[in-house]
Amino acid sequence: MDNKQLEKTLSTKSLVNVLGVVYFHTKTSDGGDLYLTRFAEPHEEHFDITNWYEKNWFNKHKIRLKGTSSVYRVPTKEVNGKSLDLVVKNCRVGEDVPLDTHTLEEFCDAEFNSPWEEFSLVTEMRENTYGPKEMRVNTQRPMAIYVPPEKMQLWQSGRSREKINRIRAKHPGIDLDILKQYKLIYEWIKGKNLIEVFELVNVDSAELISHLKKINYKGIGDLNKKGYLVADMKPEHIIISDENTERIKEIGSSQNIDTPSKQTELLYRLLNDGNYSVIDYELLSRTPEHEEAVKSSRRHSYLDDQLNRFTPTPLPSHLSYKEIFGVPYIYGHTESTGGRLWVVGKNAHLFDYFLPERWRKTPSIRLSFSKEVFYTITKDNIHLVWKTSRVGELHNMEQDSSYNSKIRQLGINSPFEEFALADELNRVGIPCVYVRAIYMTGSAKIEPSTDMRKYESHKNILDPEGNSILQENYNYITIRGYYNGPDQWVAEHSDALYTPIDLYKAAFRGIIDESECQKLLIEVKDKLKNAGYDGSLLKTNDILLAIDDKGDIMKSRISGLPSTATLCTLR
Repeated sequence: MDNKQLEKTLSTKSLVNVLGVVYFHTKTSDGGDLYLTRFAEPHEEHFDITNWYEKNWFNKHKIRLKGTSSVYRVPTKEVNGKSLDLVVKNCRVGEDVPLDTHTLEEFCDAEFNSPWEEFSLVTEMRENTYGPKEMRVNTQRPMAIYVPPEKMQLWQSGRSREKINRIRAKHPGIDLDILKQYKLIYEWIKGKNLIEVFELVNVDSAELISHLKKINYKGIGDLNKKGYLVADMKPEHIIISDENTERIKEIGSSQNIDTPSKQTELLYRLLNDGNYSVIDYELLSRTPEHEEAVKSSRRHSYLDDQLNRFTPTPLPSHLSYKEIFGVPYIYGHTESTGGRLWVVGKNAHLFDYFLPERWRKTPSIRLSFSKEVFYTITKDNIHLVWKTSRVGELHNMEQDSSYNSKIRQLGINSPFEEFALADELNRVGIPCVYVRAIYMTGSAKIEPSTDMRKYESHKNILDPEGNSILQENYNYITIRGYYNGPDQWVAEHSDALYTPIDLYKAAFRGIIDESECQKLLIEVKDKLKNAGYDGSLLKTNDILLAIDDKGDIMKSRISGLPSTATLCTLR
């Protein structure tokens, strides 16, 4: 990077909002990325990496915290006569969770949070919006996330190959971001953990174990009341302030026979009054009840926002508006992966719902044996189908050579062309599955593109930052609604929704007969032809019907016939 590029990089500062947390984002002098929360922004200079992460300074001043392998307390250099004490830890997202047998049985699905999820949950917990208002869980202040410019090799990451292969199998094309290193930075809490506090109390080992268990359960109970869980909660995660630790120490100096009981009485009183803090949030999650409440709330907000997706809302500074082939998009970066995201519509509230951390790790069902098409329910309880675009591929020879040669002649549509077609067809009364967002991965694709025609035709169509919207070195994921009824109908119903089924499967299962199947296919092709489109390549598995939980087809209220079949393939 030359001096001009570096100067330009350093001057690039912006506000970004990831999962409800606003960050002050800047490029660092080494080419990395630094995200400061509102707690750190007033101390921006302290967080310049030369003031805490410079190699000699960091190695000389870091203190590894007991019971950890890579969590350090480190002071910053003095800035304007003041130094900050920080806690710096590596994010372990993508690694196997080392839990004991009992904990593993209770939290078998536990996974390390991404840095964005962790800061979002900690911020949510600090805002005290759930559970008894008179209770509060005290935490460290989340200060910053630092992403070094280099990527780790697999053997350096500490992440298991089995875990990575599992993610790879579930989420083709978007897994390589797990080789990035993320450093989470918290403010140091001046205090001591329970183990250290009990070093001041003269009790035997049996009493010590009993007290630690009771207090640990107390901490777990308080978290549960506030709607949270920590899969590996332990006494080392409970912090008593220096001031209160000193009070316990002073009682111990009397050396009376009842001194230990007075010390523990004070400790329990402090705990019952909420005068303690909880640290270590990499396995923090919501309780099932809290999670369900949040999902329900976000799903209803999402459905309302989708109904109003073409109604403009104010744009935050980290998002931009862009129209491509007549389709309006909200455009922005996906900070967790270094990718790009285009969300259909003019409603900026929708952007966060399609960030990759909301859907890339949720359980999914593969919908096609030959294509990378997956159905998932996101962390916000939204039903989506995502598909890896095949733009840039030369279509493989299939049994029907005429079908194949036409595709080879024209090329596979880009995601933006697909979405434009879907938008236009819906407007002329030919229903298509709802197109929601296009995601460009942050990591380069492994297999090179072989058909360059679309990249050439799109090269002068630029994103708001001046880059081509279609780049040959990256994968594109199209995100669509899982068709369970029209948007208006779904928004009005919270009970059982419809389920999509393609014409081929509907005929195979006897829901419709073969003649009706062919009739519906011809009907769709005729509508396309009348609208000026060539639908000759459509097959019965490209068209969807909607069925209810009894297997009955969704029918038109007017004609009583099966609702107009919905196109699901526009490549």
